[in-house]
Amino acid sequence: MTDSNNPAPVDVAAVMAQSEAFAQRYQGKIMVIKYGGNAMTEPALQQAFAQDVVRLREVGILPVVVHGGGPQIESLLQRLGKKGEFIQGMRVTDAETMQVVQWVLAGEVQQTIVGMIQVAGGKAVGLSGRDGGLLQAVPLRLQDKDDPNITHDVGLVGDVQQVHVEVIHSLLAAGFIPVISPIGLGAAGESYNINADVAASEVARALRAEKLMLLTNTPGVLDKAGALIPELNGENIKTYIADGTIYGGMLPKIQGALAAAQEAVGAVHIMDGRVAHALLAEVLSEQAFGTMIHA
Repeated sequence: MTDSNNPAPVDVAAVMAQSEAFAQRYQGKIMVIKYGGNAMTEPALQQAFAQDVVRLREVGILPVVVHGGGPQIESLLQRLGKKGEFIQGMRVTDAETMQVVQWVLAGEVQQTIVGMIQVAGGKAVGLSGRDGGLLQAVPLRLQDKDDPNITHDVGLVGDVQQVHVEVIHSLLAAGFIPVISPIGLGAAGESYNINADVAASEVARALRAEKLMLLTNTPGVLDKAGALIPELNGENIKTYIADGTIYGGMLPKIQGALAAAQEAVGAVHIMDGRVAHALLAEVLSEQAFGTMIHA
């Protein structure tokens, strides 16, 4: 069994030996990648991620990156003397926290990712969900997972109502790799904090993406014994939520992934972002990573 704290490395040479057939299969297909977790904070994993995204573009696949930034947001909040609060995996967002979210996501994190992709040889453009009205949002009414009659007030957290993908298609057609910060635009011009997994799922649905890949800090979804669950569907997801196997930050990830699998997205994977080049291997080889979500 693979040690989940020291995941096995990817044999890049073996992947590239298989890559031609897979590149032909996915030629011109859009793949949405949610980038977060350890892969965002460790330099070697940052470099590997950027190289993988550029390589996908070079072989004719169209990657779209949606990024998180939880650790960076939490770090700045702590420096400002604020303590982060979460309900069912959603960050409670007051007006001051929303300012921090925008500074971190649409500033520091987004521009770091754009720079990484440029250094790796790609052409990247940073967007927030406000740009071009990309992510139209309203306040999220978070239903209690145990009692549907209870809703939680999570402040300026957004529920995506509509995705306007024209700006993404324009960038892809011009050879760029879009890098999207999950900040939504309200009807009165206000900003909303959107969970990055949810934003990635909504973007993938709107684009009818071939794949949605959610990079996380574990080998995938784990059962209570710590073993990987290789496949999930709507029915066993309900069971795992009810018995507490799926909880916290994994809840919005799973719910968004299932919604994407049910509507138009070809395949949804929750993958280990700590494995350098796992993204490349998942797309361009027969190797399978993480948990696949089925409708």
